[in-house]
Amino acid sequence: MSMKKPNILLVAIDSLLSTHMSCYGYDRLTTPCIDKFAQSGTLFEKTFSPNVPTTPGYACMLTGMDIFNTNCVALRHRGPLTPGVVTLPEILREEGYNSTCIGFTGNPVSRGFDKYLDYSSWGDSSAGCLRKAEGLNEVAIPEIDRLAKPSKQFFIMLRHMDPHSPYLPPAPYDRMFYHGNGCDPKNKSMDPVRAFKPFWDYFISWMPLGISDKDYVIAQYDGAIAYMDACIQRILTQLAKLGILDQTIVVINSDHGETLYDHECWFDHHGIYDVTLQVPLIIRYPAKLPAGLRVKGYNQHMDLAPTLMQLAGLETEIKFDGQSLMKLVQGQKTSFASSFYITECTWMRKHGWRTPEWKLIVALEPDLHFKPEVELYNLIEDPDENNDVAKKYPDIVASLKAQMDAHIAARERQVGPNPMFHQAGWHGVKGIDYFESSEQAYNSLHIGDAEQARKLQAESRK
Repeated sequence: MSMKKPNILLVAIDSLLSTHMSCYGYDRLTTPCIDKFAQSGTLFEKTFSPNVPTTPGYACMLTGMDIFNTNCVALRHRGPLTPGVVTLPEILREEGYNSTCIGFTGNPVSRGFDKYLDYSSWGDSSAGCLRKAEGLNEVAIPEIDRLAKPSKQFFIMLRHMDPHSPYLPPAPYDRMFYHGNGCDPKNKSMDPVRAFKPFWDYFISWMPLGISDKDYVIAQYDGAIAYMDACIQRILTQLAKLGILDQTIVVINSDHGETLYDHECWFDHHGIYDVTLQVPLIIRYPAKLPAGLRVKGYNQHMDLAPTLMQLAGLETEIKFDGQSLMKLVQGQKTSFASSFYITECTWMRKHGWRTPEWKLIVALEPDLHFKPEVELYNLIEDPDENNDVAKKYPDIVASLKAQMDAHIAARERQVGPNPMFHQAGWHGVKGIDYFESSEQAYNSLHIGDAEQARKLQAESRK
């Protein structure tokens, strides 16, 4: 009699900075439960989401393909996912899996699940806090109970939203990492945030009236992570109680990181800087993954699907762009590609080329932050990417651009046009295909209040 295939649980956390997790070295104890989980699983130190934000990030994650195959690069991706691309839930259905997606209904890249459930991932912030993860658990726990009963194995995706703004964790997490007066008039660190018109009315819809200290807001972000961490433990406890934890491949990752007080991209997730591109990835499956291993090699979102296929003992004729991370785990390779193409299409449309030493960013049209058309950062000397040296090293700019252009040309020959070059109206502003100036972008782009932000997210699902 053949053994039952393992269940798969994907804990997909929106906007989670790996550098703000204690298991990745953060000095605040934000993730004690995930830390313990990591000790019994394998942690990947250099996982990247090269194509931000949410929609293209999950597209690569759930298909094992790059953007040339998914044809998806924008948050507000128009139309369905490319028909020729097969999603992980579609593959697993053919292998006898039941599947449920919680919190990602209607997005084109979540195609193929048997069932879709929702929870209040934005909620009503009038009470001063949001219990997003508890809302997710209220939906997820009975669904896991239901799917654990049949003889068929399951694939469940949980999309957590706590690290995504509004950062409003409940007590005691709201003050866990901050002591003082967040509205001290002597503190001026929020002045440049307040001056940024496209985002400020959104921020004042959930930040304290008179907020002046950026560190208070960052502490709320950290508190939201700690709150969510405790709620994730409840799911892990449930799996253990059901006797299926060790028979379930459990993945904890994120679609992208978050720009807090970084690069003038204020408390969001745009800009192809490493705070947005580098994400956590921890996988636990005792049958095939060693406990406590930390893998240092480079890898990307598109490597997840082929990894899960191998861990589950499943074969497919699909030729993924990604490759199984078991090659890194077992020492067959020390790293996957360390130089790669990066893109964003949320509030700015840019692309670039990242190597272990250098980061090149090239604007495809003027942006709302009035940034230069070309940026260059030395990631060894300046890992936080604060010193643009494009003018100082034009030869390096030319070399990196040549590498990027060669990659684009090769993929266009192999697959088809680069979708980054064909995104008219990517920003959702009616009557404008592409911005002609930074002034136009600055005056046109606008979040609104928290309810409008929720609707903006919903637009990405159409």
